[in-house]
Amino acid sequence: MNLILASTSPYRRRLLERLRLPFTCIDPAVEESVRDGESPQKRARRLATEKASAVAETLEGEAIVIGSDQVACLDDQILHKPGTPDAAVKQLTASSGQTVHFWTAVSVWTNPEEAATQRVVPCEVKIRLLSTDEISRYVALDQPLDCAGSFKWESLGITLFEAMRTDDPTALEGLPLIALSELLRGIGVSLPLAAQSAQH
Repeated sequence: MNLILASTSPYRRRLLERLRLPFTCIDPAVEESVRDGESPQKRARRLATEKASAVAETLEGEAIVIGSDQVACLDDQILHKPGTPDAAVKQLTASSGQTVHFWTAVSVWTNPEEAATQRVVPCEVKIRLLSTDEISRYVALDQPLDCAGSFKWESLGITLFEAMRTDDPTALEGLPLIALSELLRGIGVSLPLAAQSAQH
């Protein structure tokens, strides 16, 4: 089985490793553009599919290609990766006491000439009321500069939460493993994979 993750994200790579499937990572080199009037759900779905198809179209022979994308929103504003500590502090200050909505899409391609199978998983995160000192300390400790929403929920970011609601908690980290497992089983991948198969 030639399984490829269309991503260079270390977070998605670590998540996919949990399924104990042999895979390789390829950069999809897709511009994550914003289209006027496009909903967060549709944007996540489109970009996940574009990433998977961009890699699938470069391959020869049979392969399974996984693409994923996540869009975070506070009210009607998309929360991009902050990039700097100051931007992370601003995001968390705006999110304090508010609910941040995430849409994480996963797309699986088996043939570039066929339609991909897809899922979009929603997640709501209620951020507790945060003090200026708490926000500054968190950003300094966890450095969430490459995370939409400016927190790492798998690390210290969980201390900022009041509540979380989702059917697939790994979606919040960038790759919904429950949804992905369902898609892979749907195309004939046995999960969990037999130990001997997982070694190849």
